[in-house]
Amino acid sequence: MIASVLPTYSRAPLAFVKGEGSWLIEADGRRFLDLGAGIAVNALGHAHPALVAALTEQAGQLWHTSNLYQIPRQQELADKLVAATFADTVFFTNSGTESCELAVKMARKHFFDAGQPDRVEIIAFEGSFHGRSSAGIAAAGSEKMTKGFGPLLPGFRHVPFGDHDALHAAINAKTAAILIEPIQGEGGIRPVPDHCLQGLRALCDEKGILLIHDEVQCGMGRTGRLFAHEWAGAAPDIMMVAKGIGGGFPLGAVLATEHAASGMTAGTHGSTYGGNPLGCAVGCAVMDVMTAPEFLPEVSRKSGLLRQKLEALVAAHPDVFESVRGAGLMLGLQCRLPNTDVVAANYEALLCTVPAGDNVVRLLPPLTISDEDIALAVIRLDAAASSLASRSEPVRA
Repeated sequence: MIASVLPTYSRAPLAFVKGEGSWLIEADGRRFLDLGAGIAVNALGHAHPALVAALTEQAGQLWHTSNLYQIPRQQELADKLVAATFADTVFFTNSGTESCELAVKMARKHFFDAGQPDRVEIIAFEGSFHGRSSAGIAAAGSEKMTKGFGPLLPGFRHVPFGDHDALHAAINAKTAAILIEPIQGEGGIRPVPDHCLQGLRALCDEKGILLIHDEVQCGMGRTGRLFAHEWAGAAPDIMMVAKGIGGGFPLGAVLATEHAASGMTAGTHGSTYGGNPLGCAVGCAVMDVMTAPEFLPEVSRKSGLLRQKLEALVAAHPDVFESVRGAGLMLGLQCRLPNTDVVAANYEALLCTVPAGDNVVRLLPPLTISDEDIALAVIRLDAAASSLASRSEPVRA
């Protein structure tokens, strides 16, 4: 008999009932240090007082009206995002998947309205993840994502990650956009070098095509800048956002330049829930915290501290770990043992981490994690690695 909750997840045998900052409390009372943050969602930790206050205040006033009407908190959040980024305009969604759907539609509609209706193809990269909608899985293209869900949405071309020649060869008269994560998350914490992001920007300008960044996981302060592409100084035309923007409340957005969004006129897209008063009240509070002068420099400082400790951890356990990769507080431990074994051992050490592709364990702590909790996290990682080293054989050369 099928479970009452559709069994599409392989869940850990844990049931958390409360969160406090960087900590999760299990139903049996055990306290786990959270280095997953809901897969980079709880950017300000659990039960952050500013977010609790914003949600509580708004919940006592107005929850939902639909986008048939003006929504003052939506306008406020859009203004904050426009003021802090490259964008001229924002559409609010409920998730990264919905943001992907709009980004694809926006790029295609741009060229349709420009009198080039054949320019519908979007180039994406192997190892990418853009959500689990029809457009999202077609953009990723991997067998793991697409098997059994055909026919796939057409109009996507895939090139190997980091293969410049293949990218240039894929561009043709039908190309509308290039879609890329500045740091691949599900693909194994693989950063795109700054000079490559700059090269992509120049290439899109040269060819007259749009550049779409998926910053659902690497955005919202995760790298020490509000968005990861800012380190390269190479802004996209369209950007997908979600996860950290709501701090745990379901919220996403598509940010765009006026040029890229020119085809999106009244009636071309919509959402019943997207940008409702509750979500946008929380989003405004997140933006206020993250844009305070001291916040992002502290993320960078803490990321340096964590990375230094992780490099020492890898050196101490060469039979378990191969290397550290990533940027900011979006870091990965490439493993020599199966990463699922490492994640399981971390649970035994009362530590939450997240598996990813390329045999990587993701470390995505709240951006508010303290120095003391960073030190404790590495102590627990060390304990987990020590327990594995004596009972497992390496799987990587």
